[in-house]
Amino acid sequence: MNDSLILEVANVETDVLTGIYSEETGRPQPLRISISAALTAQDHFTPDCPLTASKNYMDLKHAATEGLPKGVHFQLIESVADHICETLFLQDKRVTRVTVKIVKLAISERGEEIGMTLTRHRRD
Repeated sequence: MNDSLILEVANVETDVLTGIYSEETGRPQPLRISISAALTAQDHFTPDCPLTASKNYMDLKHAATEGLPKGVHFQLIESVADHICETLFLQDKRVTRVTVKIVKLAISERGEEIGMTLTRHRRD
């Protein structure tokens, strides 16, 4: 059995140009994004392990915020999730799997979470 290390950032709220309907295009929509990234784990994490033994959690948050291209309209939130996955794969060869959950906040009427979850595995 292989060990695993899962880094997580949950419920990051950010505005993204996304949508296919006329009332959605041309204006940012609020999204709630959660990311889970699996990394190859070290044999042990000692008390004095340096950050290089893991990955900075803020890299995950950055991929969901500043890492998204400005001025680009994503028709589908699946495309937003795919971009986040690719960003994390490019950042660190130790990332083996990324799961991105996106909730479209603007269409919630009573607090329900409407959206999708995409999981990608490193293909190289």
